[in-house]
Amino acid sequence: MLITAQKKEKHVSKKGRYSPELKDKIFHEEFMPHIDALYNFAYHLTYDEEDANDLVQETYMKAFRFIDSYDAGTNAKAWLFKILKNAFINEYRKKSKKPTKVDYEDFIGYQDNEENSRVEYVDLRHEIFSGMIGDEVTKALNSLPVDFRTVILLCDVENFSYEEIAKITDIPIGTVRSRLHRARNMLKEKLKSYAKTMGYQ
Repeated sequence: MLITAQKKEKHVSKKGRYSPELKDKIFHEEFMPHIDALYNFAYHLTYDEEDANDLVQETYMKAFRFIDSYDAGTNAKAWLFKILKNAFINEYRKKSKKPTKVDYEDFIGYQDNEENSRVEYVDLRHEIFSGMIGDEVTKALNSLPVDFRTVILLCDVENFSYEEIAKITDIPIGTVRSRLHRARNMLKEKLKSYAKTMGYQ
């Protein structure tokens, strides 16, 4: 739901912060509709339902904490995905001994002025790509390195544009394109034999 600048002014204090009422409205109307898509993304980053739930919970806690930095009516989904991606990097890559510190400022300043278009999420545990259903697809996707898995999830499942993916992942658009191309080729190779059994040439 878009909030006009005029309406927005009425709910912002002199310090530039949203009123409690508007914070609650933004949180429930703009943030909460994306919880399932966020969970799917988190699940395929962590491979674990409990970790995915923790990651989504952390995302929403940070989103509420920094809600004054979000421009109401813009791309809430991309903003939330960026928070989740950064939380994953900060917390979960430590387990693989590849810590990468990400500042909150990396997502605080992120805004997308395009109208937020809601895209219905796809449950990756049941269906990945159109016409290809099965555990083999999920296994192949999960076997990709996290950087490649991330871009293919964001593009081919969540339908983010290259520009949005670049902002979410903090990489240039050219890198997004090349990484996505490589990810698709890697996935194609892994699924060759499976595709034949499913009748695909």
